[in-house]
Amino acid sequence: MSAPPTAGGDAAAPAFNLLDEPWIPVRLASGQVTELGLLELFRQASGIEALAEPAPPSLVALHRILLAISHRALTCGQGRWSHKDRAHWYEHGLPADVFTGYLEQWRDRFWLFHPELPFMQVAALATAEETRDKLKPWTQVALDRASGNTPVVFDHGVDTQPPTVDAGLVLRHLLGFLQFTPGGLVKVFRGSDKAGPLSNTAAVLPLGGCLAQTLLLGLHPAPTDARHDLPAWERPAPTLAELRADARPSSGCCDRYSRLSRAVLLLREPGDARPLVRWIRFGAGLALLEDENAPDPMASQRAGSNGMVRVTFSEGRATWRDLGALLPDGSGTQARQAAVLGWADTLLDKLGQGDAKVPVIVAGLCSDQAKLLRWRMERYRLPANALHSEQAAEQVRDQLKRCEELFYQVRNVATAMFALTMPDAGSKDTRARARAVLDAGPFATAYFSVAERALPALLDAIAAGDFGAAHAQWSAVLLGAARGAWNSARLTLGYSVAALRAEASTRGRFEFLLKDLKPAPADQNRTEEPTT
Repeated sequence: MSAPPTAGGDAAAPAFNLLDEPWIPVRLASGQVTELGLLELFRQASGIEALAEPAPPSLVALHRILLAISHRALTCGQGRWSHKDRAHWYEHGLPADVFTGYLEQWRDRFWLFHPELPFMQVAALATAEETRDKLKPWTQVALDRASGNTPVVFDHGVDTQPPTVDAGLVLRHLLGFLQFTPGGLVKVFRGSDKAGPLSNTAAVLPLGGCLAQTLLLGLHPAPTDARHDLPAWERPAPTLAELRADARPSSGCCDRYSRLSRAVLLLREPGDARPLVRWIRFGAGLALLEDENAPDPMASQRAGSNGMVRVTFSEGRATWRDLGALLPDGSGTQARQAAVLGWADTLLDKLGQGDAKVPVIVAGLCSDQAKLLRWRMERYRLPANALHSEQAAEQVRDQLKRCEELFYQVRNVATAMFALTMPDAGSKDTRARARAVLDAGPFATAYFSVAERALPALLDAIAAGDFGAAHAQWSAVLLGAARGAWNSARLTLGYSVAALRAEASTRGRFEFLLKDLKPAPADQNRTEEPTT
């Protein structure tokens, strides 16, 4: 029989220090993909193009951990730094000695396996009556793996025989899980637990030309009191009493970015030089109480039917359709821009790059209660002036609103066309069936794919301040998108006599919707040249 696994709370020596051991996948400027420990990552930050983590939740969570480290290192090492300092670091690189000093100061809190203080874990689970003899597979914290009663299509693992995997990979999954886990039943320490900070959220993050610039673009302002907002590794080890306590709000970004929303303890498999993990201990964590007056800095909000709602990933709906929520809205009635974009805009303004294009990623996971539905990662290039100019932002929102309104108008007419081919065409049930048939076909894809291809040109025209040209170009795009969608619906309907009659009956209504999109006719009253 093999030896039992060991964990941070068991009588085991510290192992796998995250400062030294490679565990974060990065893409270097040369294109090479490798893994680095935290010390080497910050030393090479200006030569790292980006993180190379493929899972969207883990990618966002890694950035948040690195942002918390950056904020604390600069705050502890530089004191009350300013936007001018941030601009200097953006152009000349991060102060490596400051980061090295901070990380070395907290070296003992970055052991992945430790008897008392394992990184981002709860050692008390090793001795708690509820968890000491109860193990769960590591896939419990992997959002893309089968676990419990939430099977995944391409994962045929079972809880009783989980695979053994690299400890660094499990940690990356754990970080994503802590940020994106939905609320629901836990039944250990508490009956249920609150959701993670980014549950059901499409998180947004501005990108720089290298990792150092990305971190500086997303860095939140220096605090007035460096003792107020502490990350998990600067806090005392969580106690069982704290795990059983009521939810509490975050003290700031560093707390949110590293909140132990679930209590987890990794168990190391015996006998391997590079630590492997198969089992974990698991329970309710330090529940986060959300405050609507202090939204997550990476979450944008848009107007919903009952007030403002976070931007998330919806089935069949690309995120660019909600791009207006990433831009400022002084009225606060249509959108609430993610704070991280405002911090990026402040830095770009200080650098004199107000006319730059800002790449952003929108990444995360969508869930329905405790069921995980989809995750996604998309990348856009926003005009920097739209991040601070409400006029430019309003232009983007207006054009996207035109796109949405036209789609639903054409959809209504196409639904009527489908209904005319069915018995009792005027009934509510018939229209519902007709809409279901239309939505199951290529109609929406045919429309929005045309608009999406033209989106960069629209943003370029708005960035240049040529709002008239932007409106005219987008009108032509919407005209083509509407005709393409109508033709796809027409082909879906077929060429029966009933289909031809239905199309003839609704064609006039469809063309009426397009009248304002068509270019003005050429001037027919030109002065004729005299004949000789």
